[in-house]
Amino acid sequence: MPFDARAERTSLSRLETLLRQRPDDRISGRVLQISGMELRAEGLRYAARIGDHVEVAGRVRGEVVGLRPEGVQILPFGSWEGIAAGDRVELMAGGQQIYPDDSWLGRVIDPFGAALDGQPLAGGATPRDIRSPAPAAFSRRRTGAKLETGVKALDIFAPLCRGQRIGIFAGSGVGKSTLMAMLARQTDAEVIVMGLVGERGREVQDFIERDLGPEGMARSCLIVATSDLPPLARRQAAWTATTVAEHFRDQGKQVLLMLDSVTRFAMAQREIGLSAGEPPASRGYTPTVFAELPKLLERSGPGQAGQGDISAIYTVLVDGDDMNDPVADAVRGILDGHIILDRRIAEGGRYPAVHILKSVSRMLPQCHTPIEQEIMRIARRALARYADVEDLARIGAYRPGTDRETDSAIAFASEAEAFLMQGRNEALSSAEGFAALYGLLTAAGYQIDLKAFS
Repeated sequence: MPFDARAERTSLSRLETLLRQRPDDRISGRVLQISGMELRAEGLRYAARIGDHVEVAGRVRGEVVGLRPEGVQILPFGSWEGIAAGDRVELMAGGQQIYPDDSWLGRVIDPFGAALDGQPLAGGATPRDIRSPAPAAFSRRRTGAKLETGVKALDIFAPLCRGQRIGIFAGSGVGKSTLMAMLARQTDAEVIVMGLVGERGREVQDFIERDLGPEGMARSCLIVATSDLPPLARRQAAWTATTVAEHFRDQGKQVLLMLDSVTRFAMAQREIGLSAGEPPASRGYTPTVFAELPKLLERSGPGQAGQGDISAIYTVLVDGDDMNDPVADAVRGILDGHIILDRRIAEGGRYPAVHILKSVSRMLPQCHTPIEQEIMRIARRALARYADVEDLARIGAYRPGTDRETDSAIAFASEAEAFLMQGRNEALSSAEGFAALYGLLTAAGYQIDLKAFS
């Protein structure tokens, strides 16, 4: 009888299906070769699927990232040190699932849902896939009311509504982490889920003790993968943080998801893609980077009927302060607004260094009341007018009295700079912020008829 390759594949597929229906059995293969981060295994070609987790030699966890005729490609969550050709490779059941529980509030966990603080961690009764799809577009509610963040520059000029997703774009050392800490401590949310993806290890304790404090930590869950971990672990931390946020959203809670940073998630995916043989595309980023970003970011947002919302803040570390680098450009097109932190403003000593004119919230004008929208509009117009004549005013080339609106803009800008400055532990309600801004505008000569909006 002639050999029929298609029939053989069909038979093997059926056999694999039967084996997967027997959870007590383990499908295994052997290590064929190791080159750099990549391990190739034989004997799993018709059983393994992309994304499956495996255990190598009973001690190293890995993930299937490629299927080739010569073997299955596997990358490690740790290191291949000590692994030899011929070692056993076993497929793991439920490798991409975690068991979130309400008791995870106040805890620090790793990308696999295990405790990092040395204390026992309870697991929930229901497993959740860390790569769940985003809710269907037509089943979602609309974004809700404004979320008070306590940060004047945001609440007035780039407000965040319930279910909105917004990005903080900044170069290194411009105050991105400090602004995130202010938002985590002050934002009006029931639950905070913080994903630290590829961050410095020393920042974990700083964030817990200095920024959150006992009160903030009591309503927070931190998922941590520091920069020294392999790219698979760093990527999984972002998925795990989103999954934990979905757990609390499904209970009807208002969740604030904070991910620091999306850029390091993209870098981890780039390392994985290059190791799997993908060609580099834009600035070395592989095509799967731009395929994975919307899958991650679209999972946050308004929930369905009977659920809460996931309001999300993502940080984007821009390369060389280039706000149009590939990752920043892709993320900005997906999110519902962007906050730009400017190095020049930070060097001038004003923190948070939010560039008002370049920061946008796509929830406007519905996120503001009509009078708040008018005050913000006039303030933006004044700052834009000042930006046009700033250099002339600094060198004395503009003569006061030449243009009334320009005079008002110059008077307002000097006071607005001090108004927008805010300490780490300082908070101001949105109503107080608008009242103070209204006072600065009228003092500078702007006329706002409050009766027209009553």
